[in-house]
Parts: sequence; structure tokens; C-alpha cells
Amino acid sequence: MTGAADTLVKDSLAEYGALVRAWLPDCLPKGKPARYLYDLLSDYPGRGGKMMRPSLCLAAARAFGATIDEALPTAIAIELLHNALLIHDDIEDESEERRGRPALHALHGAPMALNVGDALALASLRPLIDNIEVLGPRLAQAVLRETERMAWETVEGQALELGWRRDNAQDVSEADYLTMVMKKTCWLATIHPLRMGALIARRGAADLDALTRFGFFLGAAFQIQDDILNLEPDDAYGKEINGDLYEGKRTLMLIHAARAAEPQERRRLFAHLARPRASRKASDVAWLRALMQRSGSIEYARGVAQGLAGAALHEHQAAFAGAAESRDKRFIAGLAGWIFRRD
Repeated sequence: MTGAADTLVKDSLAEYGALVRAWLPDCLPKGKPARYLYDLLSDYPGRGGKMMRPSLCLAAARAFGATIDEALPTAIAIELLHNALLIHDDIEDESEERRGRPALHALHGAPMALNVGDALALASLRPLIDNIEVLGPRLAQAVLRETERMAWETVEGQALELGWRRDNAQDVSEADYLTMVMKKTCWLATIHPLRMGALIARRGAADLDALTRFGFFLGAAFQIQDDILNLEPDDAYGKEINGDLYEGKRTLMLIHAARAAEPQERRRLFAHLARPRASRKASDVAWLRALMQRSGSIEYARGVAQGLAGAALHEHQAAFAGAAESRDKRFIAGLAGWIFRRD
């Protein structure tokens, strides 16, 4: 059953991803200066990616009875904004890689990369404006308002993570971490695409709160697994290995290790995190990685992620109770297992 579910997820992501990729070039404006701006807009979108966010939007819309054409502009807008925020995140995190290649700011400098990220965010507005013709003004406005809410949730979550790193926060709890993840990751990755698909299909009559609960559990499990992959990457992992430790991110593993550490270990841990990234040594990163291993932090986080995925499956039943059985409904449920076996 697991194999069949994973195959369905992979096939659905490939199908919906190809559809969105086919339309993306037409949604990226052309003009001058081409070399310094317009030619760079296609860089991150052209690097691939799983296309989970737009696929969730399209699948949720179809599961609740909408057509592909009705949901496609919104799905494209989600993907464009996602890539815009990836550019900004890479600069803020001082990340070196994205999808197996140097980050955009590493190739062209932070100022130019920031401007490209701004331009992609602007480009994501065009499909939402075009929704007026596709969905009518009332529903298009509702989609735009939902997009505004998601954007505020996302930047608030990013502010929490950046603030903890700036202040070298030593009292971040697991509840704090999950609040940050809900805002920074879940709203854009899972909650918003699901709500958008249902909103478009049901013209506002869907139970969006149930989709929010399902999206939180699914997105939080996805993020914790992503954090684990940063320490234990698979062949498909396209970001810097141990990058979270160099960046000083408060992951669930780091929070757990800090809580389990002896006083002298805790002092060394936060002394490492207090340094600028450029001053953090590979030997200290290796020590911190070993501390997590000794403390069972990675296994602990893996167990939390699996529990969240189980909760997501439970909430899926309520969130999609009004939708008939379909391939799209099964695809969305299958993501709860696929996130641990993605390739």
C-alpha cells in the first residue's frame, strides 16, 4: 500500500508540476535590463523542485470539484512567490546552495539577488489579478485576501527565526518552534495551497479551518523531516549539508540537544551560535552534530515528525469529508507518508 501511495504522489507531483512549469515562462515578464534582472527571473523557477505547493492547490481544487483552469493562475502565483521567498531566505540565512547549485546571491551578489526576489514577488501578483477574469471579482478578491494573510504569516515566522538567531536566544521551546514553523513553513507550503483550492472550488463554502489544521500537521512534519535531511541527507538533497548548524537555526534537534546538554556543553553550544556564520568552525559544527547524536535528538525529532504525520492523516478525514473519493484526495493523503521517502 505504501508503494502504491508513493507512486501516486510522485505521479501527481510530476503531472501537476509539468503543467505549472509549462505556464511559468509566460508568467515571467521580459524587458530591460535583461542581463541584470529579467534574464535572472527564471533561475530559481528553472532549477526544478518538487512542486508540492502548486500541486496541493490544484489537487485540492479538483478534489472539491473545480477545474484545472480555474485553479491554475493561483497555483502559478504560489509557485512564483515561493521562489521569490527562497531567494530572500538564502540571503538572510547566508545559505551557499539551493537545489544543488550555488545560491543566487553567491552567483550575482546579495543586492542583485534581492532585487530579483522582489521582481518575482511582483510577478506573482499578475496571475492573481488575472483571476478576476477566471473567477469573477468577488472570488478573486477573496483569493487575494487569503494571499495577503499567508504573506503576513510567512514574514512573521521568518522574523521569529531571524530574531532568535540575532539575539542568540537560549530559551526557545518546542512550542515556540512549532509556532514559528506554522507561520514560516506551513502557511505557504501546505495551508495556503489547500485553502486556496477549496475556496476556489466551493466559492467560500468549504471548511477552511479543517484544512488549516490538516495543513499545519502536514507542513510541520515536512519541515522537521527537512531539518533532519540537513543533517542526514539523501541523494536528492540539494542544499548545504549541516547548513542549519552553520546558520544557527533553532531546529527541534538543537532545542532538544540544548535541553539535554550538561551545563558546560550548553555554554559551548551557545558560544558557537553567538559567532557570526563566517567564524563558525567545522570542528564546532562536528561537535554539535555529535552532541545531537549522543542526546538522541535526531531520533526524537523523527518521532515527533511521524506523530505529526499521523495527526495529519486523522485531520485529512475531517478536512476532506465533503469531497468524493478521488485520485486527488488520495494524493493529498499520501503526502503524509511521502514526506519521509521523497526523492
